[in-house]
Amino acid sequence: MVQRMNLLNNAQQFLSSLRITVLVAGLLLSGGEAFSFGGQVVAILDGGTIEVVRNGKAQRVRLNGVACPKGGQPYSEQAKQATSDLGFSMDVTLQIYGKDKHGRVVADVLLPDDTNMSHLLVQQGWCWWDRKQAPGDVQLEALEKEARDSQRGLWADQDPVPPWEWRKNARASTP
Repeated sequence: MVQRMNLLNNAQQFLSSLRITVLVAGLLLSGGEAFSFGGQVVAILDGGTIEVVRNGKAQRVRLNGVACPKGGQPYSEQAKQATSDLGFSMDVTLQIYGKDKHGRVVADVLLPDDTNMSHLLVQQGWCWWDRKQAPGDVQLEALEKEARDSQRGLWADQDPVPPWEWRKNARASTP
């Protein structure tokens, strides 16, 4: 009986892994087009990373197209709070593009009114447009310029340091 239960459990795990593999393969073969599903935001890990629960399972999600200040960096707490104000406990729709090198899902996060959370954060001045991740997003480009010109959020500083430079400088100063 125990062997049968173990066999059944192993088969279920295999099928679950197979479904995920097929889903990811389908995404890769589709030429990078997004697929979507809904969930509820249950945690804000930093300005650009949230946790969404769907069908009882939590998933870490990196907001597509933005780079927010990292922990210890100026404006990191304000960016995290802005993300929380916009999305915490909200039912959202994720338009998923894939996963990043840290295993997080990369997605456009659409709020209940279909507003893109990344666009709002850039417009408010709490994040940079990530040109490497979303090079053709002219809306993010325009929103960043608008925030910079209006000196909103982190653009109130004369020369805010983007997170990729912040990390590089931190590594260079570590003996």
